Amino acid sequence: MHETIALRTSGQGLYEFTRAVQRFLSDMPVRNGLLTLFCQHTSCSLLVQENADPDVQADLKAFFRRLVPPANDPSMSYLEHRTEGPDDMPAHIKAALTQTSLSIPVIEGRLALGTWQGLYLFEHRDAPHTRRVVAHLLEG
Repeated sequence: MHETIALRTSGQGLYEFTRAVQRFLSDMPVRNGLLTLFCQHTSCSLLVQENADPDVQADLKAFFRRLVPPANDPSMSYLEHRTEGPDDMPAHIKAALTQTSLSIPVIEGRLALGTWQGLYLFEHRDAPHTRRVVAHLLEG
């Protein structure tokens, strides 16, 4: 049982999609199992992160921008891949440092997330994109 969830982004940042995943689960006959989420892109990633305080998202975005600045920053002069703009190779690095798949238990038809946890696509590119995340539920 699977579905592809399309997420529109408007530039770098975290985009919560917990509700979209829960809607997918509500249509499934399986009540208990393991949900795998897989991002079909190399310049964004997936996170389980706090969904209560927006400062957490702002701080994460600022941290990763400081950790991996744009390719036109002098500290990134060693980069060779530059054909898709100054945000592209840094986006690939950020995705390599994070994760492109998540596994979350499903119990009684609900994600087994903690109180303040949400599912996020972490967009690492500046331009808007439509991103695809495959949700696959395995009965267990």
